[in-house]
Amino acid sequence: MRSTCPDTAARIASARPLPHIPPMLKLTPILLAVLYALAMYRFSAWRTARELDARSSELADARLKRLTDRMAEALDLPRIRVHIYEIAPVNGLAAPDGRIFLTRGFYDRYRAGEVTAEELASVIAHEMGHVALGHARRRMIDFSGQNALRTALAMVLGRFLPGIGVVVANTLASVLAARLSRQDEYEADAYAAALLTKAGIGTGPQKSLFDKLDRLTAGRGGVMPAWLMSHPKTAERVRAIEELEARWAAVTVE
Repeated sequence: MRSTCPDTAARIASARPLPHIPPMLKLTPILLAVLYALAMYRFSAWRTARELDARSSELADARLKRLTDRMAEALDLPRIRVHIYEIAPVNGLAAPDGRIFLTRGFYDRYRAGEVTAEELASVIAHEMGHVALGHARRRMIDFSGQNALRTALAMVLGRFLPGIGVVVANTLASVLAARLSRQDEYEADAYAAALLTKAGIGTGPQKSLFDKLDRLTAGRGGVMPAWLMSHPKTAERVRAIEELEARWAAVTVE
Protein backbone atom coordinates (compact mmCIF):
# COMPACT_ATOMS: atom_id res chain seq x y z
CA MET A 1 0.00 0.00 0.00
CA ARG A 2 1.45 3.36 -1.09
CA SER A 3 1.67 6.08 1.47
CA THR A 4 1.13 9.73 0.64
CA CYS A 5 4.10 11.98 1.22
CA PRO A 6 3.58 14.86 3.68
CA ASP A 7 3.87 17.58 0.98
CA THR A 8 1.25 15.91 -1.21
CA ALA A 9 -1.09 15.44 1.75
CA ALA A 10 -0.73 19.11 2.64
CA ARG A 11 -1.59 20.16 -0.92
CA ILE A 12 -4.64 17.90 -0.97
CA ALA A 13 -5.82 19.25 2.37
CA SER A 14 -5.35 22.85 1.27
CA ALA A 15 -7.34 22.20 -1.91
CA ARG A 16 -10.43 21.11 -0.03
CA PRO A 17 -13.27 23.64 -0.36
CA LEU A 18 -14.06 25.74 2.67
CA PRO A 19 -17.36 24.97 4.38
CA HIS A 20 -20.26 27.06 3.09
CA ILE A 21 -21.43 29.78 5.47
CA PRO A 22 -25.15 30.56 5.11
CA PRO A 23 -25.84 34.26 4.25
CA MET A 24 -27.99 34.59 7.36
CA LEU A 25 -25.04 33.73 9.60
CA LYS A 26 -22.93 36.39 7.87
CA LEU A 27 -25.63 38.97 8.63
CA THR A 28 -26.08 37.87 12.24
CA PRO A 29 -23.72 40.51 13.77
CA ILE A 30 -25.50 43.29 11.85
CA LEU A 31 -28.95 42.02 12.84
CA LEU A 32 -27.85 41.75 16.46
CA ALA A 33 -26.53 45.32 16.36
CA VAL A 34 -29.86 46.57 14.92
CA LEU A 35 -31.87 44.69 17.54
CA TYR A 36 -29.59 46.03 20.26
CA ALA A 37 -30.09 49.58 18.99
CA LEU A 38 -33.89 49.17 18.96
CA ALA A 39 -33.89 47.71 22.46
CA MET A 40 -31.67 50.55 23.71
CA TYR A 41 -33.97 53.13 22.09
CA ARG A 42 -37.07 51.67 23.75
CA PHE A 43 -35.35 51.46 27.12
CA SER A 44 -33.89 54.98 26.89
CA ALA A 45 -37.26 56.47 25.90
CA TRP A 46 -38.99 54.71 28.79
CA ARG A 47 -36.30 55.69 31.30
CA THR A 48 -36.27 59.33 30.13
CA ALA A 49 -40.07 59.65 30.33
CA ARG A 50 -40.11 58.09 33.79
CA GLU A 51 -37.38 60.42 35.06
CA LEU A 52 -39.07 63.53 33.65
CA ASP A 53 -42.48 62.56 35.01
CA ALA A 54 -41.03 62.04 38.47
CA ARG A 55 -38.99 65.25 38.63
CA SER A 56 -40.91 67.91 36.71
CA SER A 57 -44.00 70.09 36.85
CA GLU A 58 -45.62 72.57 34.49
CA LEU A 59 -44.15 76.07 34.58
CA ALA A 60 -46.41 78.90 35.73
CA ASP A 61 -44.80 82.28 35.07
CA ALA A 62 -46.95 85.16 33.85
CA ARG A 63 -44.14 87.05 32.10
CA LEU A 64 -42.85 84.01 30.26
CA LYS A 65 -46.40 82.99 29.35
CA ARG A 66 -46.94 86.30 27.58
CA LEU A 67 -43.91 85.56 25.42
CA THR A 68 -44.81 81.92 24.78
CA ASP A 69 -48.34 83.04 23.86
CA ARG A 70 -46.85 85.30 21.19
CA MET A 71 -44.85 82.38 19.83
CA ALA A 72 -47.93 80.13 19.96
CA GLU A 73 -49.88 82.73 17.97
CA ALA A 74 -47.09 82.87 15.39
CA LEU A 75 -47.34 79.09 15.02
CA ASP A 76 -51.15 79.04 15.13
CA LEU A 77 -51.10 76.94 18.30
CA PRO A 78 -53.50 77.28 21.25
CA ARG A 79 -50.63 77.42 23.75
CA ILE A 80 -47.08 76.27 24.45
CA ARG A 81 -46.59 74.19 27.56
CA VAL A 82 -43.24 74.39 29.33
CA HIS A 83 -42.15 72.22 32.25
CA ILE A 84 -39.55 72.72 34.96
CA TYR A 85 -37.13 69.81 35.35
CA GLU A 86 -35.89 69.78 38.94
CA ILE A 87 -32.13 69.58 38.40
CA ALA A 88 -29.44 72.19 39.03
CA PRO A 89 -27.49 72.38 35.71
CA VAL A 90 -28.40 75.20 33.30
CA ASN A 91 -30.06 73.58 30.31
CA GLY A 92 -33.13 73.18 28.13
CA LEU A 93 -34.54 69.88 26.97
CA ALA A 94 -36.85 68.59 24.27
CA ALA A 95 -38.19 65.17 25.25
CA PRO A 96 -38.88 62.44 22.68
CA ASP A 97 -42.63 62.79 23.41
CA GLY A 98 -42.53 66.48 22.37
CA ARG A 99 -42.56 68.13 25.79
CA ILE A 100 -40.37 71.18 26.44
CA PHE A 101 -38.37 71.50 29.66
CA LEU A 102 -36.25 74.14 31.35
CA THR A 103 -34.08 73.03 34.23
CA ARG A 104 -34.60 74.49 37.68
CA GLY A 105 -31.05 75.82 37.48
CA PHE A 106 -31.88 77.80 34.32
CA TYR A 107 -35.13 79.13 35.76
CA ASP A 108 -33.37 80.18 38.98
CA ARG A 109 -30.88 82.22 36.91
CA TYR A 110 -33.85 83.97 35.31
CA ARG A 111 -35.44 84.65 38.70
CA ALA A 112 -32.10 86.06 39.91
CA GLY A 113 -31.98 88.48 36.98
CA GLU A 114 -29.01 86.86 35.24
CA VAL A 115 -31.18 85.87 32.28
CA THR A 116 -34.05 87.89 30.84
CA ALA A 117 -37.52 86.54 30.06
CA GLU A 118 -36.85 87.09 26.36
CA GLU A 119 -33.60 85.14 26.58
CA LEU A 120 -35.37 82.26 28.30
CA ALA A 121 -38.08 82.44 25.63
CA SER A 122 -35.32 81.96 23.03
CA VAL A 123 -34.36 78.71 24.80
CA ILE A 124 -37.96 77.55 24.60
CA ALA A 125 -38.03 78.44 20.89
CA HIS A 126 -34.80 76.51 20.37
CA GLU A 127 -36.18 73.39 22.08
CA MET A 128 -39.36 73.71 20.03
CA GLY A 129 -37.12 73.60 16.99
CA HIS A 130 -35.71 70.27 18.14
CA VAL A 131 -39.26 68.93 18.47
CA ALA A 132 -40.54 70.34 15.17
CA LEU A 133 -37.52 69.04 13.25
CA GLY A 134 -37.67 65.59 14.84
CA HIS A 135 -34.34 65.94 16.63
CA ALA A 136 -35.53 64.75 20.03
CA ARG A 137 -36.63 61.33 18.78
CA ARG A 138 -33.80 61.07 16.26
CA ARG A 139 -31.18 61.86 18.90
CA MET A 140 -32.34 58.96 21.04
CA ILE A 141 -32.32 56.64 18.02
CA ASP A 142 -28.88 57.95 17.05
CA PHE A 143 -27.64 57.44 20.60
CA SER A 144 -28.85 53.84 20.61
CA GLY A 145 -27.36 53.22 17.17
CA GLN A 146 -24.07 54.78 18.18
CA ASN A 147 -23.86 52.47 21.18
CA ALA A 148 -24.40 49.52 18.86
CA LEU A 149 -21.81 50.90 16.43
CA ARG A 150 -19.37 51.49 19.28
CA THR A 151 -19.76 47.87 20.39
CA ALA A 152 -19.36 46.47 16.86
CA LEU A 153 -16.30 48.63 16.15
CA ALA A 154 -14.71 47.64 19.45
CA MET A 155 -15.15 43.96 18.57
CA VAL A 156 -13.71 44.36 15.06
CA LEU A 157 -10.88 46.74 15.89
CA GLY A 158 -9.99 44.79 19.00
CA ARG A 159 -8.87 41.92 16.77
CA PHE A 160 -6.50 44.06 14.74
CA LEU A 161 -5.46 46.59 17.38
CA PRO A 162 -5.32 44.74 20.69
CA GLY A 163 -5.33 47.07 23.64
CA ILE A 164 -6.27 50.24 21.73
CA GLY A 165 -9.11 48.98 19.52
CA VAL A 166 -11.71 49.91 22.12
CA VAL A 167 -10.22 53.40 22.53
CA VAL A 168 -10.26 53.98 18.76
CA ALA A 169 -13.87 52.75 18.53
CA ASN A 170 -14.99 55.04 21.35
CA THR A 171 -13.25 58.04 19.76
CA LEU A 172 -14.78 57.43 16.33
CA ALA A 173 -18.27 57.02 17.81
CA SER A 174 -17.84 60.19 19.90
CA VAL A 175 -16.74 62.23 16.88
CA LEU A 176 -19.76 61.02 14.90
CA ALA A 177 -22.14 61.78 17.77
CA ALA A 178 -20.71 65.28 18.25
CA ARG A 179 -20.99 66.12 14.56
CA LEU A 180 -24.64 65.02 14.39
CA SER A 181 -25.44 66.94 17.57
CA ARG A 182 -23.82 70.17 16.28
CA GLN A 183 -25.83 69.97 13.08
CA ASP A 184 -29.03 69.60 15.11
CA GLU A 185 -28.09 72.65 17.17
CA TYR A 186 -27.59 74.82 14.09
CA GLU A 187 -30.95 73.72 12.70
CA ALA A 188 -32.75 74.39 15.99
CA ASP A 189 -31.06 77.81 16.21
CA ALA A 190 -32.36 78.68 12.73
CA TYR A 191 -35.87 77.54 13.64
CA ALA A 192 -35.79 79.61 16.84
CA ALA A 193 -34.50 82.68 14.98
CA ALA A 194 -37.37 82.46 12.49
CA LEU A 195 -39.97 81.90 15.23
CA LEU A 196 -38.68 84.72 17.44
CA THR A 197 -38.66 87.08 14.47
CA LYS A 198 -42.21 86.14 13.46
CA ALA A 199 -43.40 86.55 17.07
CA GLY A 200 -41.93 90.07 17.21
CA ILE A 201 -39.36 89.16 19.88
CA GLY A 202 -36.40 89.20 17.52
CA THR A 203 -33.08 87.41 17.57
CA GLY A 204 -31.36 89.86 19.92
CA PRO A 205 -32.18 87.84 23.08
CA GLN A 206 -31.09 84.65 21.35
CA LYS A 207 -27.67 86.07 20.53
CA SER A 208 -27.20 87.78 23.89
CA LEU A 209 -27.96 84.51 25.67
CA PHE A 210 -25.25 82.74 23.65
CA ASP A 211 -22.76 85.25 25.03
CA LYS A 212 -23.85 84.32 28.58
CA LEU A 213 -23.90 80.55 28.14
CA ASP A 214 -20.18 79.94 28.69
CA ARG A 215 -20.40 81.71 32.04
CA LEU A 216 -23.71 80.08 33.00
CA THR A 217 -22.35 76.63 32.23
CA ALA A 218 -18.96 77.31 33.87
CA GLY A 219 -17.11 77.67 30.57
CA ARG A 220 -17.37 74.01 29.60
CA GLY A 221 -17.52 74.95 25.93
CA GLY A 222 -13.88 75.92 25.75
CA VAL A 223 -12.40 72.78 27.33
CA MET A 224 -12.53 70.29 24.44
CA PRO A 225 -11.78 70.65 20.72
CA ALA A 226 -14.68 71.73 18.47
CA TRP A 227 -14.86 68.38 16.69
CA LEU A 228 -15.64 66.67 20.02
CA MET A 229 -18.14 69.25 21.28
CA SER A 230 -21.85 68.43 21.17
CA HIS A 231 -22.70 72.14 20.73
CA PRO A 232 -21.10 74.58 18.27
CA LYS A 233 -18.94 77.36 19.64
CA THR A 234 -20.78 80.53 20.67
CA ALA A 235 -19.22 82.77 18.00
CA GLU A 236 -20.14 80.28 15.28
CA ARG A 237 -23.76 80.11 16.42
CA VAL A 238 -24.09 83.89 16.49
CA ARG A 239 -22.46 84.16 13.06
CA ALA A 240 -24.89 81.60 11.62
CA ILE A 241 -27.89 83.58 12.90
CA GLU A 242 -26.50 86.83 11.52
CA GLU A 243 -26.02 85.17 8.14
CA LEU A 244 -29.67 84.12 8.26
CA GLU A 245 -30.72 87.67 9.08
CA ALA A 246 -28.67 88.99 6.16
CA ARG A 247 -30.38 86.56 3.77
CA TRP A 248 -33.81 87.49 5.09
CA ALA A 249 -33.01 91.20 4.70
CA ALA A 250 -31.86 90.62 1.12
CA VAL A 251 -35.10 88.83 0.29
CA THR A 252 -37.14 91.67 1.85
CA VAL A 253 -35.28 94.28 -0.22
CA GLU A 254 -35.86 92.35 -3.43
